[in-house]
Amino acid sequence: MSTFPSALAQGYRAFRDNKYAHESQRYQKLADQGQTPETMVIACCDSRAAPETIFNTIPGEIFVVRNVANLVPPYTPDGEYHGTSAALEFAVQSLKVKQIVVLGHGRCGGIQAALTPSVEPLSPGDFIGKWMDLLTPAAQSVVADQELTNPERQMALEHISVRQSLENLRTFPCISILENKNRLTLHGAWFDISSGELRVMDPDTETFSELTADTPDD
Repeated sequence: MSTFPSALAQGYRAFRDNKYAHESQRYQKLADQGQTPETMVIACCDSRAAPETIFNTIPGEIFVVRNVANLVPPYTPDGEYHGTSAALEFAVQSLKVKQIVVLGHGRCGGIQAALTPSVEPLSPGDFIGKWMDLLTPAAQSVVADQELTNPERQMALEHISVRQSLENLRTFPCISILENKNRLTLHGAWFDISSGELRVMDPDTETFSELTADTPDD
């Protein structure tokens, strides 16, 4: 019988003695009254790009769904299993979030896989390959651009993944209706792991620029 990972056990004890001890009343309130986050973040499952850390949030403040390469599939009510779509449905229809942020990041392994697809899948199911097919046309276009270096191709597709996910969000009727009524706003962002820089997407030009102390917010 295997033992629980010691690093996680030590981290839990530190959490109980420090963060939970200081915020126990908040946790109790969340337990009694439920969660009411105003923002949903769709992020990559990369261990280096946790939204709760990047945005320095407190428990109950943001609703997060993470998957490989922070992708949102188009609205497809086909009766199959759709984890990201289910999270969207819950956040928008039940929690009634006011903002959805698609958060990409630098050095994304999923994006790299899309740019350099392997002949041999990691497993017979090839789940990553099928998931990253969402970006295949864009990846082929980026690879074909001979003026770009490999790092530039990587960043270009990371930005495209955010834009495409925002487009796919708008294929969900509940999202497009609420956005048109100004009851829901969609945002794109990209995080640089090496520098800690956050870039936000201009909704008009779809370009990304660094979020600074002078950048206005809502």
